Amino acid sequence: MSAVLNALEAPPTSRLPRPAPTVSEFSFGGTDVERVRRLMFRRAGIRLGVGKQVLVYSRLSQRLRETEHHSFSDYLHWLEFASGAAAAGEWHEFVSCLTTHPATFFREPPHFDALAAALRQRAGEALRIWCQAAATGEEAYSVAIVCAETPDGGAGVQIVASDIDTRVLASARRGVYPADAGGLSAERLDAHFLRGKGLHSGFIRVKPELAQRVGFRPIDADASVAGRFDIVFCRNATLPADASAQRRVLEGIHAAMNPQGLLFAGFAESLIGDAAALFRHRGHGVCERG
Repeated sequence: MSAVLNALEAPPTSRLPRPAPTVSEFSFGGTDVERVRRLMFRRAGIRLGVGKQVLVYSRLSQRLRETEHHSFSDYLHWLEFASGAAAAGEWHEFVSCLTTHPATFFREPPHFDALAAALRQRAGEALRIWCQAAATGEEAYSVAIVCAETPDGGAGVQIVASDIDTRVLASARRGVYPADAGGLSAERLDAHFLRGKGLHSGFIRVKPELAQRVGFRPIDADASVAGRFDIVFCRNATLPADASAQRRVLEGIHAAMNPQGLLFAGFAESLIGDAAALFRHRGHGVCERG
């Protein structure tokens, strides 16, 4: 019988979505798009892909309403030149709303099969795993579950999960999710999660013994966490489209890894062409550090 959670803190209340705005609500042209892309890259090191005008409009128009700006030009000018706590808070909102946070456990199952095989092969070793762009924690906890389920393969494993968005990291630390969260089997729900009851019915929470396997840390786009890693998950981060910027990102990952370390990358197929000297493709989106 699965454990029952008696004191589950309430998950943060989500705002009800507003009706989709009409395109005519705010003026938004090519100059605005390029300015958003430039500011996003300067602030967060993320280069938004071209052809994202509708996506950018839909996400940032909410910020214009909240800040009571009447045009993208005014909002972006204020964002770029304002200072103080209000500006710092709005920069956080700006980056957060343009960052996609995939929310499902065990996304891309072949990655976790490969992880389990690597843990069995290196059983007993003190391995370090880094989950970049950890978002709300589903990926990091999926990694922790694989470690917990691998005989003698996860005892000495340290998992570090980082993200530029401190709000999603706070959610990840809470470890509270809807009971119907995708990707979890009934067996894993029973083994690794507590079920809410009463006011918290319909939610689950990561068990303390699983949560203590993961350390969540805020990290700036150009920073790195301390130490070297044997396994890196970089599946949620936006890979810059610019070849030179892409190379810098991959060089940073390469420098943070131990020899023969494994990189699990959602963009693995595209990184090999320009980074063959850094990583060797092993299939299913898994690469080995060169």
